[in-house]
Amino acid sequence: MEKFSVLRLLLLILCLIARGFVSNGAAQSVKCLKSDQDALVNFKNGLEDPKNRLLSWQGSNCCQWSGISCENSTGAVVTVDLHNPHPSGSDSSGRYGFWNLSGEVRPSLVKLKSLRYLDLSFNTFNGIPIPIFFGSLENLQYLNLSNAGFSSKIPPNLGNLSSLEYLDVKISTLTVDNLEWMAGLVSLKHLMMNEVDLSMVGSDWVGTLNKLPALIELHLSSCRLSGYIPSLDFVNFTSLAVIDLSSNRLNSKIPDWLLNISSLAYVDMSNNKFYGRIPLGLGELPNLQTLNVAGNKNLTASCFQLFKGSWKKIEVLDLASNKLHGKLPTSFGNMTSLTYVDLFANNVQGGIPSSIGKLCNLKFFCLVGNNMTGSLPEYLEGIENCLSKSPLPSLQFLTLANNQLHGILPDWLGQLKNLVQLDLEYNSLQGPIPTSLGSLLHLTGLGLGGNQLNGTLPESLGQLSEFGQLPNPLNVALSADVDLSSNLFEGPISLPVVEIELLDLSNNRFSGPIPINMGASMHNLIFLSLSSNNITGNIPASLGDMNSIQVIDLSSNNLTGNITASIGNCSYLKVLDVSGNNLYGGIPNSLGSLQVLDMAENMLNGTIPVSFGDLKAMTRVQIKNQYLFYGKYMGLFYEENLVVCTKNQPQRFTKTLSLLTSMDLSGNNLHGDLPQELTKLEGLVVLNLSRNHISGQIPNSISNLRQLSSLDLSSNSLAGPIPPSMSLLSFLGVLNLSYNNFSGAIPYTSHMTTFEAPSFVGNPGLCGAPLVVKCPGEGIDEGELL
Repeated sequence: MEKFSVLRLLLLILCLIARGFVSNGAAQSVKCLKSDQDALVNFKNGLEDPKNRLLSWQGSNCCQWSGISCENSTGAVVTVDLHNPHPSGSDSSGRYGFWNLSGEVRPSLVKLKSLRYLDLSFNTFNGIPIPIFFGSLENLQYLNLSNAGFSSKIPPNLGNLSSLEYLDVKISTLTVDNLEWMAGLVSLKHLMMNEVDLSMVGSDWVGTLNKLPALIELHLSSCRLSGYIPSLDFVNFTSLAVIDLSSNRLNSKIPDWLLNISSLAYVDMSNNKFYGRIPLGLGELPNLQTLNVAGNKNLTASCFQLFKGSWKKIEVLDLASNKLHGKLPTSFGNMTSLTYVDLFANNVQGGIPSSIGKLCNLKFFCLVGNNMTGSLPEYLEGIENCLSKSPLPSLQFLTLANNQLHGILPDWLGQLKNLVQLDLEYNSLQGPIPTSLGSLLHLTGLGLGGNQLNGTLPESLGQLSEFGQLPNPLNVALSADVDLSSNLFEGPISLPVVEIELLDLSNNRFSGPIPINMGASMHNLIFLSLSSNNITGNIPASLGDMNSIQVIDLSSNNLTGNITASIGNCSYLKVLDVSGNNLYGGIPNSLGSLQVLDMAENMLNGTIPVSFGDLKAMTRVQIKNQYLFYGKYMGLFYEENLVVCTKNQPQRFTKTLSLLTSMDLSGNNLHGDLPQELTKLEGLVVLNLSRNHISGQIPNSISNLRQLSSLDLSSNSLAGPIPPSMSLLSFLGVLNLSYNNFSGAIPYTSHMTTFEAPSFVGNPGLCGAPLVVKCPGEGIDEGELL
């Protein structure tokens, strides 16, 4: 979200003021003062400069040195600008390396009596305090110390800088316990203190800052401010244009005194604990361009009343994650300057008013997670007001998912010529996909899952793509995401042949085979789900050509034939789910870096490959986000989602999926011994080999699987004793060894005592607790032995 353009203009004016009557570099003929040059040399000698940024600081005229500017008439140094132009994380940092200055900040700068501009930002001064002598630079107008590595308390004597107009000290290692010293900054216009720890200042900060009549910008984001915002008897900072109090702990109503500052253009109070009604007077502020109160959760407003305001210049309106209610009024379309609207996670009701067609500048419109029960308008009004004569010509993101919208998809959706993301998932929309969607040439995300859409994909979506020569059933742009899951679509699978990254067609009625060229035409695909359809035929070998694939879910279909060994070529594959099909033959030996493997409920035969002991992601304990599956979706994150049978029932893993490693080969015809190599999978959480014909013994090294939460070996032909080492599996919550041929005493000690008889039934040779069958010699008292 960009700040309004006025801000940049103000900064430009300020820089011109600070550099006024100044020359710099080779074009300058004036010679600097000898005393100033000596002061700069002394200052340089305290610095560490690994990239020789100050190589030009030699010779007799310091006015020609890099970062130095002088006053034309006197030669006095007025500017010292040593900010790092290539800070870590910037686009240029990789080319230029570590350009940070560090070392000692020497007090010789005090000798620069005319110094008005000092910028040391984005350097690395290794946790030293802000020098106290900065408070003696009496002519300073601009001071920028942001992200320069300073720490400890901000020295109160900065309050002596009565000429200072711009102060930027944003960095998380600085603290302030009292802001009274700021009352001396009577000329201050721009204050940036984001991330500075203000947790000890109480609520007095409001009154102190109100003493600064020239203040234009106030940035106190992420400063640990808490408590309430007090009322003001008199508003003195009436020039305030920007106020950013986001990401604090403020627990208060939105103060009414904001409504008395007509110059306000940017207000950000997001991610606090503000409560109560959003003041309706905000809509009457004549210059307000941005209002962000998202993430407060307890702010309320009637949509009908709130959006009846004039909102003359409003461009950005972010009210997400609050308690707005009621219907969007027709007057919503009168806010014609709007570019960004986010009403995510409120209680907005009704439908979308047709008047949104008047919002010719709107780029982002989000109503995800509300209680909208109406329909999408059949037509949009006010289209004639837009120069392009097409509806919503600027709209790029339209996200209305997780509501209760009903009715059909209107044709005007296909006329949104600049649309990039369309997300209508999880509503109650019906009918076919309109043919007009075939004209959305810039679409990179199409989410229609979780509705009641039906029919086949329309022929209009088979136009030639600008990115390929083959028919493109979904005419989407490069790196698109397509989610049509959980609908009633039928017919054969039609594949986008452009470079899409996500394809989810699960939970539909698609039939026929998987296209034989799928892998060749979608080699950049990251996420593929065709589960829960009526797909038949073999798994095509071309899937092994998908070099970037991380998730393949083909479960719950009618696939036959062998599991193609080419899947082993997918070196980034983390999840493979082919459960619930009619696959037969052996399991491929090489399956790469799998983290979740589900081949349950097929007709696979042969033995469990010894090579499974080398599955990389299962051989180590999962660290959060170490193996994250595909994450980019709809501009946010595609929720990791997989059903895994654990704890005796299917469970759907979502956000915790990146911590799960699972192997399920149950319900097949596998035989042979249980490979000892499986016990090398120390990160394994779920292991289900039930309902096969596996024989041999459980290896004693089973205790290596310390992360194991669920172990099901039931209904096999395993024999021999249950190894005592199983008592070391302290995370084990589900154990099923029933219906095998185990014998001997159950090692009922330590953690094994948490399991009851059903875990062991059907093994005639087992004895001892928790079974009622006693082992030989167990329970005989001494009298009977005599």
